[in-house]
Amino acid sequence: MVLLFPHMDHWLSVVLLTPLAGFLILLLIPSSRPNAIRWWANIASFAGFLVTLPLIFRFDRTRDFQFVEKLEWIPSLGASYHLGIDGYSLLLVVLTGLLGFISILSSWRVIQHRLKEYYANFLILQVGMLGVFMALDFLLFFVFWELTLVPMYFIIAIWGAERRVYAAFKFIIYTLIGSVLMLLGILALYFEHYRQFQRLTFDIFELMRTDLPPGMEWWVFWAFFVGFAVKVPMFPLHTWLPDAHTEAPTAGSVILASVLLKMGTYGFLRFSLPLLPEASRHPAIVNAMAVLSIIAIVYGALVCLMQKDWKKLIAYSSISHLGFCTLGIFTLNPAGIAGSMLQQINHGISTGMLFLIVGVAYERRHTRLIAAYGGLLKAMPIFTIVFFIAALSSMGMPGLNGFIGEITILQGAYQVSLNWAFWVVVGIALGAAYLIWLFQRTMLGEISPENMGLADLNAREIAYFAPLILWAFWIGLYPRPFFLLLERPAAQIVERVQPGYHAKHGLRNPITTTTAAPPAGNPI
Repeated sequence: MVLLFPHMDHWLSVVLLTPLAGFLILLLIPSSRPNAIRWWANIASFAGFLVTLPLIFRFDRTRDFQFVEKLEWIPSLGASYHLGIDGYSLLLVVLTGLLGFISILSSWRVIQHRLKEYYANFLILQVGMLGVFMALDFLLFFVFWELTLVPMYFIIAIWGAERRVYAAFKFIIYTLIGSVLMLLGILALYFEHYRQFQRLTFDIFELMRTDLPPGMEWWVFWAFFVGFAVKVPMFPLHTWLPDAHTEAPTAGSVILASVLLKMGTYGFLRFSLPLLPEASRHPAIVNAMAVLSIIAIVYGALVCLMQKDWKKLIAYSSISHLGFCTLGIFTLNPAGIAGSMLQQINHGISTGMLFLIVGVAYERRHTRLIAAYGGLLKAMPIFTIVFFIAALSSMGMPGLNGFIGEITILQGAYQVSLNWAFWVVVGIALGAAYLIWLFQRTMLGEISPENMGLADLNAREIAYFAPLILWAFWIGLYPRPFFLLLERPAAQIVERVQPGYHAKHGLRNPITTTTAAPPAGNPI
């Protein structure tokens, strides 16, 4: 594979521009040719996934940001076209490519009107999400961040369910308010850097040199918090999510849960902690973030136990599972942060599968009520097996991906507080309870006449579940390659927030430890 891609100086631009090229060509296809539109959208999204794969084979886990590109963009403002990825963003880029393709493939039969606009919005959304995970210039990051809002709004508002306009409006209002506050925080950091160094720049590594006064650093932290917490979403800024998930089309729910929500946790890890280390490690902020995360874990799980709507249950499960991720971030230790990074990938895999499962059932029965199902094992055995694997993945069963992420976060939480660890265990137990309850109500028991003739998964549906199932087992059975990718990014964040942490705790620091670098091949 190395020989196939000898020159990758601008490969991130190739990854970024592939869905954009697909979008531009899509605009040339007449709306009167729906099959051509479907085929091209699927080909373009599949190509968008394929071009992420060479990054894996050429990534060197012993180095920092790689495939870096930097060109002047707006010199008068100090903004540049600056891209680069580390092990953490590499996994998110690959996840985005895969789930983008799967989301578009799952729409083949579901979307029947305004096809060109639908697929165009998805391809533009793909560009924005990839840009967020690649940008190393804060203004460029913000542009990509905002770019994701518009297509997601239209996907919900035009192709959603009955209350789609309300859900889309709520989504855009919440996220825009968060974005405005985040922009104010960015500008405060930007101008303070100029005051200290007499140089305008949005470069993230340059901004890390800025020594913010304590009061300003707290203010900027909470400005960033609102922007990132709304996107996660963290309690109590979560109320837009159940509506958006419930009303969005299946593919919209999949991409929202699997990728878009990770932009919030990514923001905390890429910007809040490294740029604002004093505030990020302050006990008051750490405790506040832990309390909000624990509330999200328990509250989300308890609400799941009371749901009658299958899709809304999965939506609230996202709030609970992402509470684990934010708690792991603010343990501020290598285990918690690496576990959070991996759990974000795990959530994308397992919750993506669960929303696809709801979409398959809804396509056949046109209802999301849990009470309308039951005994599907008799009519849809392959579907039931896939649902069973997805449920076990989400609840953290050993041998599947969710277990690895949760146990690592639990380890990190235990190092900080026994109380934190206790609530992690409670959340895991509640997660198993509502998923087992959902599986029992929908798959087991007597089958009604309405469900007796339901068709099992077809080849296309099996095709988009298969890579997610394989990835779930890969992480669950052999997580070492993923931890090797995440070890260095996690260590850098810990050392930035808590200087000397590794030396103090007698740990090997992958940043400073010299190891024999492997060939620039596939670390996985």
